[in-house]
Amino acid sequence: MTRQKRRLTKAERREQLLETALNIVQREGTDALTLGYLAERAGVSKPIAYEHFGSRAGLLIVLYRQLDQAKADAFVTALKKAPRHLADIAQVVGQAYMECYTDVGPEWHALSAALKGTEEMDAVQQELLDHYVKLYQEALRPYCDFDEESLRLRCVGIIGAGEAISKEMMRGHTDMTTGANCLASLIVRWLK
Repeated sequence: MTRQKRRLTKAERREQLLETALNIVQREGTDALTLGYLAERAGVSKPIAYEHFGSRAGLLIVLYRQLDQAKADAFVTALKKAPRHLADIAQVVGQAYMECYTDVGPEWHALSAALKGTEEMDAVQQELLDHYVKLYQEALRPYCDFDEESLRLRCVGIIGAGEAISKEMMRGHTDMTTGANCLASLIVRWLK
């Protein structure tokens, strides 16, 4: 007597496809990731992959958002555990920023690069940037006397500095601790 495999729910199938897609990116790079190849590797028909993601860009954006959400969740968790002083909050921001780049791995950069220049991805990246600016504003507001626009612009600057420092770290020009400490010291100086 053979047992039939249970059909996956739509949510389970989507998760299976995303896991398979991330595996393809990790092992073969973003150029290898097409919806046809994803369907083949996941053992489903091509229309199923298209039904879930619509296009290759749609799939890449979903993967990018998924990795970004993991970064945001780690940051919020770290903030909740931090002592309530500017230097401590700044250290959490610096540490979380650098850890995100090391924890997420090269897939994050590969997905971002694969989507560069598309109007849809530009909108997604702006949306995610705005989300982080708001997170930083909420975390840092109690420790400064700036008006909202001044604080917002400083948070944009923090993200710009974090990006630049993390790229130096990824290139091997600094280590995570030094990068995190540098970003934290910039935050403290900009908010005092």
